[in-house]
Amino acid sequence: MSSSTTSPSQSGLSARSVLLWPALADVVAVLVFVAIGRNSHEEAWSLSGFATTAWPFLAGAAVGWLISAAVDRPLWLPARIVPAGLIIWVSTVVVGMLLRVVSDQGTALSFCIVASIATAVLLLGWRAIAALIQRRRTGGPADG
Repeated sequence: MSSSTTSPSQSGLSARSVLLWPALADVVAVLVFVAIGRNSHEEAWSLSGFATTAWPFLAGAAVGWLISAAVDRPLWLPARIVPAGLIIWVSTVVVGMLLRVVSDQGTALSFCIVASIATAVLLLGWRAIAALIQRRRTGGPADG
């Protein structure tokens, strides 16, 4: 049996692009979360309002990326995608909520619960899909 895991250089991907796409996907996921949340509360669509809501969660995701890198979890390995995603997700929620507290934004328990669920679906969901696609491309075991 041959190994189905290839390094970025073996697959023709640069280290920069291997990290850029997941980071960009996380930014998009957080921005989608913010857009849905602001829309569901019928908040005015202004760039400043959107940015005010988004920055704590984007900062939390960035902290999660730093933590993930510090514990050396390569994000391009399918077996490591979900663990790195868990670190980034938890950091997005925890750091995001702490920054909302210090910036005098709301952190009601119901919001914390909804934000945790929504960001889990968005941040972990794309990773699960990517892992499934990678597994099928490399001939790994199919789930069901």
